[in-house]
Amino acid sequence: MKKISLYIGLVALALAAGCTKDFDAINTDPNQTPPANFNSDYFLSGSQWNYINGITGYNGSILFQSGWAQIFSSTSSGAANYYSNADKYVPSGNTNDYAGRGFDLMYKSARLSQEIINNYGNNADKVNVVSAATVMKVLAMHYATDLYGDIPYSQAFQAATNVTQPVYDKQQDVYNSLLNDLDAALTKFDPSKPKPAADLFPYQGDVAKWKRFGYSLMLRIAMRLTKVDPAKAQQYAEKAAAGGTMSSVADDVWVKGDNAAGYRSENSRALITPADFYSVRWSKTLMDFLQSTNDPRISAIAEVPPPGLAGNTDVTKSGDNTAANQIGQPHGWDLNGGATDIRNSPGYPGGTGSGGDFTPIGRYSRPRLVVYTDLNSPQFVMTYAESELLLAEAKARGWNVGATTAAQHYANGVSAGIQSVGTFHSSAVISPATANAYAAANPLNTSSLAASLKQINEQYWATTGILMNFVEAWNNWRRSGYPVLTPVVYPGNFSGGVIPRRQLYPTTEPTANPENYRMAVSNLTAGDAWNSRMWWDK
Repeated sequence: MKKISLYIGLVALALAAGCTKDFDAINTDPNQTPPANFNSDYFLSGSQWNYINGITGYNGSILFQSGWAQIFSSTSSGAANYYSNADKYVPSGNTNDYAGRGFDLMYKSARLSQEIINNYGNNADKVNVVSAATVMKVLAMHYATDLYGDIPYSQAFQAATNVTQPVYDKQQDVYNSLLNDLDAALTKFDPSKPKPAADLFPYQGDVAKWKRFGYSLMLRIAMRLTKVDPAKAQQYAEKAAAGGTMSSVADDVWVKGDNAAGYRSENSRALITPADFYSVRWSKTLMDFLQSTNDPRISAIAEVPPPGLAGNTDVTKSGDNTAANQIGQPHGWDLNGGATDIRNSPGYPGGTGSGGDFTPIGRYSRPRLVVYTDLNSPQFVMTYAESELLLAEAKARGWNVGATTAAQHYANGVSAGIQSVGTFHSSAVISPATANAYAAANPLNTSSLAASLKQINEQYWATTGILMNFVEAWNNWRRSGYPVLTPVVYPGNFSGGVIPRRQLYPTTEPTANPENYRMAVSNLTAGDAWNSRMWWDK
């Protein structure tokens, strides 16, 4: 884990290397890094860290999509009222700030990758780090466009040539560019050339694994187009399958925290913040789904807190993880004592403790302490489970993605999703035998395409949510419509009583890039609003 601080620290050293005692001889602008002092590998790790920072914690996903996709629920009262953004679509004091962070951090990630491409695009010995950088750039920009809609792409990262107000490309054009750029990069990976050295992913620069990850990313991007461009979706899904997608849980992509050096796992940091630790629970929607099939992940991920207010707020005390005792908390309730107080919710199970130690939410299941609160825990980017579930859908649609049946891809995805939970902590490890047995006992319903799509995408939602990849759970819900989620209609909500369909652009864009910002907003169905639908969201 110490490699995070080493690699990212060296990015800063590389940037400073232009000012040396040999400056006259080097004759280089002191604000630029001369090629001789530029180590491309460390910029790759910087790109990776900015990406993982942007998709986790208070930079958006846990405060928005965790609740929009109904993975987490929160009573959102008192000191933790900022979770009202997620659970009730009601603004908190910093809602607009949170909304813009994904935009800023994705561009920071992609900018570092672009520097690698600019400096080493024509260097044959650097082909693998350039290709990996292109994968990272595509990954970051795909995340950004799916959050906001139209974004700068064709003119992005050109400030050095005085392009400081880049045009916002239409999302359809962004998608075309992402697929073209990714396709070109993946064909260039060369195992005979040096591998990237400063890789924060568990791949350690393994070129074959990077290539499989890239093709799984291509598959994800392609499947986003099933409603707006099914022909292109099929074309690139088939290309991804032919190129070779992730082949096992060992191909999962994640980044571990290094808390001692200041690079902590931000989801874990959020969950152990006292107010969050008390009020954030697994949602009734998710827990009911898992319990309907006795999913073995229940006891791995959930626990009922120790009784009483003190027991619910003590971050040193684990709870009861017996599967049968877990209860998901419904959405849209609070602790304010009025009509929307959680004690008035249908089926309310009662609280725990008594007197001053009473808590009304004590029986609801929270994320299991030992599994989700380690500041050095992994934060997931993409998994083999996701890739297999997407292939299951592609096969169910009749596309040529190989000889494996949709049912087998689905079984692979279900089993892998169960096994991946163990990456968080040894106490959450579920054996391959148990995971495979569960998948075999709950096979894909192939009686109709509609039945298959429902089952595949519900599993995709549960798997990505449990692994805390909240934005991907929400993205795929917007695309597929599964699971069917009932929106919360809470007084003062910012989305017109519907589940939000996008995040707002950063508040700086209307003044920093006004003309292009206005053009981008005009392409949204309701302007720069939470309920606007972007191009692929039909």
